[in-house]
Amino acid sequence: MSQSVAVAAPPETPAATPPLASSQVWLMAVTCGLVVANLYYNQPLLAEIGRTFGLSESRVSLVATITQIGYTLGLLLVVPLGDKRERKSLTLILLLCAAVCMAGAAYAPTFALLVGASLLIGLFSAVPQLLIPMAASLASDEQRGQVVGKVMSGLLIGILLSRTISGYVGLHFGWRAMYWVGAGIMVLLTGVLARMLPRNQSHYAGSYASLLRSLGTLARELPVLRRSAIVGACLFGGFSAFWTTLIFFLESDAYHYHSDVAGLFGLVGATGAFAASFAGKSADRKGPDYALTLGILLFLGGYLLLGFGGYHLVGLIAGVVILDVGQQMAHISNQTRVFSLRPEARSRLNTVYMTACFIGASVGSFLGGLAWDHFQWPGVCAVGLGLVALAYGANRFYGREAGE
Repeated sequence: MSQSVAVAAPPETPAATPPLASSQVWLMAVTCGLVVANLYYNQPLLAEIGRTFGLSESRVSLVATITQIGYTLGLLLVVPLGDKRERKSLTLILLLCAAVCMAGAAYAPTFALLVGASLLIGLFSAVPQLLIPMAASLASDEQRGQVVGKVMSGLLIGILLSRTISGYVGLHFGWRAMYWVGAGIMVLLTGVLARMLPRNQSHYAGSYASLLRSLGTLARELPVLRRSAIVGACLFGGFSAFWTTLIFFLESDAYHYHSDVAGLFGLVGATGAFAASFAGKSADRKGPDYALTLGILLFLGGYLLLGFGGYHLVGLIAGVVILDVGQQMAHISNQTRVFSLRPEARSRLNTVYMTACFIGASVGSFLGGLAWDHFQWPGVCAVGLGLVALAYGANRFYGREAGE
């Protein structure tokens, strides 16, 4: 009982903030897209990075895995500060640190230094997970799903278009050029947000240690949060397994394509951004469970299509579209459900949920690389299907046990 009081202590009251304007929603969406791109620039470049350092495909995939691990650490150690520190100043500090680390990756003379820089890039690119709870806090209850969906659409577009951009830049200018470009974008974005992003003060009065301890308290007390975290981790794992290994599949004997074509698949997957608004509206009108179930089923169908039809370009493209739409619908529905639990702790709720998601993404990236190394494309699809099946089972049966 004392743990429950610690989470909802009187000093921890929501900040008094003005309503969120439409222009601010889109500013947050663009910011999320530009920053999260830092995590995914490397995926179409893995084959080229491997050739630079003379590494196997499975070993060079460590760059993608370690970047996601860094992002997970940022979620766990930095994002909770959104309930304690003023969010604008914290965002600007993280952006400048990310710019320095991107430049370090561009310069890295050894693979070990590139891996170290990638870890820090992930750590300091946690900005979107500060802005999404901020948007949820400023939105009305009736429009929260729609607002989160709009901001998340920017995030998804950033994830997918980052692959398109990096694939083109990597082919024509080399993989190091992409990291330099990313560093410049972070510097420019810092200047824009310093002028345009509203200040948003939080009022958690406890220490940093108590702030982190409250993460465990929230996870123990809220079965809906645990359920969402498990489902999200499985789906992000399946999503990451596909995108980490796509470049290897496209460069294989099945297609003989290069990084620029792999990047173009980001444009195909960007159709999932349209699902963000639909998922948000569905969560507002019919409840998040409806859109979540639909998203999981689409995700499952996408992997089935990739497994049986991925060796044909039409089947591969259709599978990417269905996979990305399903992932986006499931994720928006999960976040809408999580943000409705405790308004005063949204940054920490997001930390618990997204930390689980990116642990899943890191595991999925690792399993995808391992599966490709030993079983090629069928192995990757088997990993994806297994993780989606776990998500479906957790959503159905864990929810029943918890009485949700």
